[in-house]
Amino acid sequence: MSCVNLSSWGQTCSMLNRSRSPSLHLLHSLRARPVSFASPKGRRPSSVTAILTKQETVKEQKEESGKPSFNFKTYMVEKAESVNRALDAAVSLKDPITIHEAMRYSLLAGGKRVRPVLCVAACELVGGSESLAMPAACAVEMIHTMSLIHDDLPCMDNDDLRRGKPTNHKVFGEDVAVLAGDALLSFAFEHLAVSTVGVEPSRIVRAVEELARSIGSEGLVAGQVVDIHSEGLSDVGLEHLEYIHLHKTAALLECAVVLGSILGGGSDSEIEKLRTFARYIGLLFQVVDDILDVTKSSQELGKTAGKDLVADKVTYPKLMGIEKSKEFAEKLNRDAQEQLVGFDQEKAAPLIALANYIAYRQN
Repeated sequence: MSCVNLSSWGQTCSMLNRSRSPSLHLLHSLRARPVSFASPKGRRPSSVTAILTKQETVKEQKEESGKPSFNFKTYMVEKAESVNRALDAAVSLKDPITIHEAMRYSLLAGGKRVRPVLCVAACELVGGSESLAMPAACAVEMIHTMSLIHDDLPCMDNDDLRRGKPTNHKVFGEDVAVLAGDALLSFAFEHLAVSTVGVEPSRIVRAVEELARSIGSEGLVAGQVVDIHSEGLSDVGLEHLEYIHLHKTAALLECAVVLGSILGGGSDSEIEKLRTFARYIGLLFQVVDDILDVTKSSQELGKTAGKDLVADKVTYPKLMGIEKSKEFAEKLNRDAQEQLVGFDQEKAAPLIALANYIAYRQN
């Protein structure tokens, strides 16, 4: 398996087994040990914007063979609309009205739906269908929305804007916002377990375990905690930063892809290749996010720009500079797409296009 080469930034390449998953290897430069740090102080329209820049590098993926090109924009819009319909149906407006309003406010506020679309695309790649993956895709989006609601709270990142709208706690209050996130978290597991049909029970159980592990104390929560306690530190290096983002950002992207491949009937080898693909694009997502935070406006991003700088957070541009960060993003994209070699390339087209989208997105 290839690994990210950070030698030009003084890093070495190594492998790590993820706990309770001995066949899984992390990308590079992280070791299986805790990171030490010092403690310092109705339906909404889809907002999919398939911005594929860099001189239209991904120009709908025209094939040299002359076959019709894959239309990524159409694919994203159609899949996002399917996800939005499923989310709208899954979380209906019922008593108690306030909590369900708060859940739906953030869940149906738009967004590019990258994670659920990744779930569906991975399922289809290994021979499954959209219907098999949709409950898992919705579960991942529910948990992603929970993480955004909680991340925006005053005790966390204290943000007022999300997806171009006031954050949940600004509309419903901090108490209801916390509970809305909690409700989305618990319902995600119920929805995955109860609404997935046509899949053997052992695979559903495996998917539930995967989802739980990805967001727990060794997954998303671990990344969030280390991120919070890293603010203001002066000695944070690339290894430390990568630990944060492989857990805080990449874990849920990885989970989306792995859930799709599990529920779609993928073999163990296919699932692990797609897991590695997802880790590359998960880290890529964060590198690009860091770049956009310092190069775009709040209006362009739909969220508060420059907040990492204000919070004195360690980011890739801060450690590596903008140009080196862009080079790193390019390499992550190439390495991710190498994992798709050997799959049916027509079926892999959505994942290839999604990797390019993540690399070249503008918000």
